[in-house]
Amino acid sequence: MQKLPTKILFIVDELIDQYNDDDRYNRPWIIGFSGGKDSTVLLTLVWLALLKIREENPLSQLKRKVYVVCNDTMVENPIIEEYVSKVLRTIQNAAKEQQLPIIVKTTVPQIEDTFWSCVIGKGYPVPNNSFRFCTDKMKIKPTSIFITSQISEDGEAIILIGTRLAESQQRAKSIKKHDIKGHRLSKHPLNPNTYTYAPIKELMLEEVWYIIRDIPSPWGFDNQILYRIYANASADDYECPTLVMDETHRSCGQSRFGCWVCTVVKEDKSMTAQIKNGVEWMKPLLDFRNKLVENRNVSEYRNETRRNGQLAIDESGHKMGNYTMEYRIQMLKELIAIQKDIQKYRSSIDLITSQELIAIQVMWYRDGNFSTTVNDIYNKVYGYNLSNDNIELQERLLLEKSCKNPTHFALIQELLALQKNKALLMKKYGLQTDLESRLDSYVKEIGNEN
Repeated sequence: MQKLPTKILFIVDELIDQYNDDDRYNRPWIIGFSGGKDSTVLLTLVWLALLKIREENPLSQLKRKVYVVCNDTMVENPIIEEYVSKVLRTIQNAAKEQQLPIIVKTTVPQIEDTFWSCVIGKGYPVPNNSFRFCTDKMKIKPTSIFITSQISEDGEAIILIGTRLAESQQRAKSIKKHDIKGHRLSKHPLNPNTYTYAPIKELMLEEVWYIIRDIPSPWGFDNQILYRIYANASADDYECPTLVMDETHRSCGQSRFGCWVCTVVKEDKSMTAQIKNGVEWMKPLLDFRNKLVENRNVSEYRNETRRNGQLAIDESGHKMGNYTMEYRIQMLKELIAIQKDIQKYRSSIDLITSQELIAIQVMWYRDGNFSTTVNDIYNKVYGYNLSNDNIELQERLLLEKSCKNPTHFALIQELLALQKNKALLMKKYGLQTDLESRLDSYVKEIGNEN
């Protein structure tokens, strides 16, 4: 191992001491890895600690597992997503070659909790400072589920966080709040039997960049790529925390690399800077993101009620409920069109997945929209169908022949769609209510016609 500066060597030795600490469960370490500078430095020092343990005692066994957990919100900045994907593959392969107990895991939101499922499917207004469903659904829940699964398997877990006191007053306050004097480990504020450990909290920004520039990546990746990504982005020095622990970690307001659709910030400085530095194909993404912000509080795009039926209209008549079906359809059309255009430059980029499209169709059925389908929109943009037919052709012909009244055939198709598509979501309750609601509305329609 190369000679390290005293302060960095002290952190490595402290990591070794903590790793070798005897405990009943060999509590696994969980590292939140975003691919940014701080999480890269944290993993680098942990990796060097493991190598030093083996170097000093070749017969020692590295019994404690180290999970490198990346939280993919499914709307990450495409440049960063591509970079992180390559890094994670390199980490996984290098850990296997070097026979280190490092395991790479990626968490994603449940299908009904993704950004597009919530905004286009359910009609949630895009997030702002007072309504931030994204943090809970896209960050806290996925990583908490993973942590809980590891706790149930191993009894306890230790989360290594890459936060630093020098980053911001808010993060320094958060670290000190959870610190137990005289102890490296602090109790996790949300998950029982879980502890947090902040090994690099004393590092200054200059020391972070020294490690990235001057210490070769122990998993063999070129850190200059990361350096260039930062150089091409804005002047902010923070990225969103990967493992969100509490309210103090919610803000991505000063984030360099966050979700490309982040509507909490007034301006996406990193994407703007990347476009100015030659990544011109990202311009439609920035324009679409800005449009989401501009249209957020437009009354004509909002319903008079929220999804729970609560009235959401102020004294002036301004509507503040969820998005109308018409606006949701408009957003999906624009998103798929942008995706198709961007794929001319980067064919691997999917702004929205097929699973999300199917989930959106389920939600539209639940909200009573059976006229414009996701398949119609997809087919119009791409020229071919998305495979989400509700019943096969022969079944459809037989059903149509059996129904004397065409409206009965349409009703049965809608009920079948509700039943079949409901099974695609994680939350399977509410099917009976959906069916009864559709039957009630059908009876009212027939009554009005008569």
